[in-house]
Amino acid sequence: MESCTHVFQISGLKARDKKSGLVRGIQQLGGKHIGGSVYENTCTHLIIPKVLPSEKFMAACAAGKWVVTPDYVLDSVKKGSWLAEGPYEVALSTASKTPFYPVKQWREKVASGKISGAFQGWTVLLMVQKPTRRAMFTRLLKAGGAEVYDFPPPSDTSISHVLAKPFTENSRFRSAPCYPVSFLVQHLFGSIHVDMNFSITDDDAIMKPHVVDLSTLEAEVKNYVLKQEGFPRLLYPQFSAFYEPHHSESQVLETVLRNVGSMIECGLFNEALESLGSAVFPGLLPPASYLKSLLKYAQWGMATPAFLMKLNMVMDRLLIVNPPWQAPNTAQRYFTQVLQCPRCKMGLWPFLATAISYCLSSGDTCHPLPGPALPTLVQFHHDILALFLRIFQGELQSVIARDFVLDQEMRAASASTSGSLLYGTFWTVLERSTLLSSNVKKLLRLIVQAASVDYTEKDEKGKLCVANTLLELLSVLVEFWFLQHFKLNQSLVQKGLKDLSEHLAVISQDLSPSVLAELVTMVHSSRLKLMLADAIFRNLCCRQGFTVGDEPLSLNKMVFTYLPALGSLAQSLYGTPFRNGPTSHSCTSQGTGCRPENTAVNETCSEKENIPRGLNRVNAAGETLLHRACKRNQVEMVLQILALPGTDIDVKGSVLLWQTDNAGQTPLDLVSAPSQRAELLRCAQVGDSKCLRNKDAEVSNLPLMEAGSTLLAVLMISYLQEMGLSLQMQSSDKPHSLCYRLVRALEKESLQKVTESWTDQRAVRLVQDVETLWEMSSGRYLWQVSECVRKCKGETTLFLMEKLEDLSSWAKALIADL
Repeated sequence: MESCTHVFQISGLKARDKKSGLVRGIQQLGGKHIGGSVYENTCTHLIIPKVLPSEKFMAACAAGKWVVTPDYVLDSVKKGSWLAEGPYEVALSTASKTPFYPVKQWREKVASGKISGAFQGWTVLLMVQKPTRRAMFTRLLKAGGAEVYDFPPPSDTSISHVLAKPFTENSRFRSAPCYPVSFLVQHLFGSIHVDMNFSITDDDAIMKPHVVDLSTLEAEVKNYVLKQEGFPRLLYPQFSAFYEPHHSESQVLETVLRNVGSMIECGLFNEALESLGSAVFPGLLPPASYLKSLLKYAQWGMATPAFLMKLNMVMDRLLIVNPPWQAPNTAQRYFTQVLQCPRCKMGLWPFLATAISYCLSSGDTCHPLPGPALPTLVQFHHDILALFLRIFQGELQSVIARDFVLDQEMRAASASTSGSLLYGTFWTVLERSTLLSSNVKKLLRLIVQAASVDYTEKDEKGKLCVANTLLELLSVLVEFWFLQHFKLNQSLVQKGLKDLSEHLAVISQDLSPSVLAELVTMVHSSRLKLMLADAIFRNLCCRQGFTVGDEPLSLNKMVFTYLPALGSLAQSLYGTPFRNGPTSHSCTSQGTGCRPENTAVNETCSEKENIPRGLNRVNAAGETLLHRACKRNQVEMVLQILALPGTDIDVKGSVLLWQTDNAGQTPLDLVSAPSQRAELLRCAQVGDSKCLRNKDAEVSNLPLMEAGSTLLAVLMISYLQEMGLSLQMQSSDKPHSLCYRLVRALEKESLQKVTESWTDQRAVRLVQDVETLWEMSSGRYLWQVSECVRKCKGETTLFLMEKLEDLSSWAKALIADL
């Protein structure tokens, strides 16, 4: 296919009708138009009505492309073919009123082959703080043939130019000279740049400036967060089709049911079950005593597999035609009577717990059952477990329908949730305000037990299936309780989720990290999966002797706290014990430490005694010692401390230098003196290089790091899904999406300025998440990844790095679309 010789971009045309006319003319003559607000290197011509300080104009000039006025296309259309571009090439007006053609000069040099671009041979270290501006200057420099690096560049790279904004005379890197970004204009246009008197801007700012109303932004963000949190995470629409109109054949059915009672008295259980199966209709509930007798017979262990299968079918049919969540309240009471142990009659939970325990070959049942576990009885109890799960799923779907369907008749027909089987199974009346009830704790212990029984052996299909079923049951009950209480008390539900997750993290400490990680991936609710992954990751860190704060989860915390912690997990010792007893979660609170009793991780080296403490700790405002020193003009004192030979090298690197406080400010933002700012940058560079030399790049504990990578990947994916950020970045109406408008606000004002009067911390965290995405667009997250994690070839670690790169690419696209 022959390549197109006329590929156009347009800049500076505000009138849509004029722009549309140009695009039609280009296509009519066989040309191609590339839209968007950023320069594309594949274009051959740029159309501008006059010289503008735009990215497209500067980049086209640097690349030696044709820059023409709109008349070039209009006159070519009149002619019916492409005209010569020369007469339409743009010129710059100067004070001497003599036309100046810098675009033509660069274009002719490139066309002759003398150079490939205006910046040929440049190796640029670009030190521009705002990601949008940094991305624009990167495109401009690359259009002119330059190689561009962010700070810090590779150690073997020879930098020829440092371009900085803000610019200081001391912002040199090694021996390379440093220039302000306005030097690009001077280089392209020579001495005439003084007369031009413009600075480079992006095309989108020229075309349509976006104004974000900060006064209404908090309410909008708060409503968005509430809507995201309140949206149901599990849907089971198939249960909405259950329940049919009443059409009972009363006279015939009464005779059949009397016969069933006689058969049971005579011990003819197979015949009784066959007759009962033909008498299941909507609105007709067989006597509960009949089903109890059949269930009791099944528990004896003498029933045939065919009988057990038929009994399961009858129970399913009863559930379909008389669902307790849609039928009258009599159906709720009926299933409450039927679904309890036919011998003990102690309620719903003992029967469910017995079914689970028998499936796990455990003797912890409400009464002795035939043993060793019979395969047919294991399947029977698994069917009972599945029946409970279907009932709970139906009740959850009923709650969702009640909240989202406005039909008052349907609401009236829905059974009361206060008398639901799910409530009756897991909560007493006094426990309903807490998620972590006594029976929920017992369920969590059974989940741990299911995961611990040869869980990693792939031939243990049955036990794996039980663990998966129990996790789905847990997801359903958590969602049910969440939706019941979220609108009434949002703090209560968040505390309930956190308590449950931390309780499971504590009681599962005997499980290996790989089993824990796989357990989390099997959770069905993204809400619960997020909380469990967070609690288990923090617990793993605590058991290895280092802590991470228990402040609310955010994207910033995952990138700038959990990623460095993953490197520490990778270098943990194999011999670090997993304690069997419960662990106090005070170790996860800020300002406290947690050390395992293993002497291998205790610091006994006398050299550590002189290390300054607390350099990387933060106060209530999120400020490190370096933040506070910079605010008080005490940077020289901190530099002297960092220069001490005994100081831990971790606090010398860029992690500390770029750590933000609650206002989103780094220590560099608080430094007024250019010389001190340059010295801090130099100190970070020295610290980073020493870290690379001194720290062991080998992974000491691959299984632990793989488990940590799995948990961290689950955290990031679930968090983006929970907050709706991935959908925001893929919105078809991007300029008007909330995420893009937050970026616009942060582009104009600091995080502190945008959120200074906000009272809802969840809304503040969403803005912080958007700022973190902005920072990730520059690849800054790579500074948080230790060398051993980068070089690890573990499957899940590679997957995590791939997801981080995807997130960074999404962020770059977000910034580029601005």
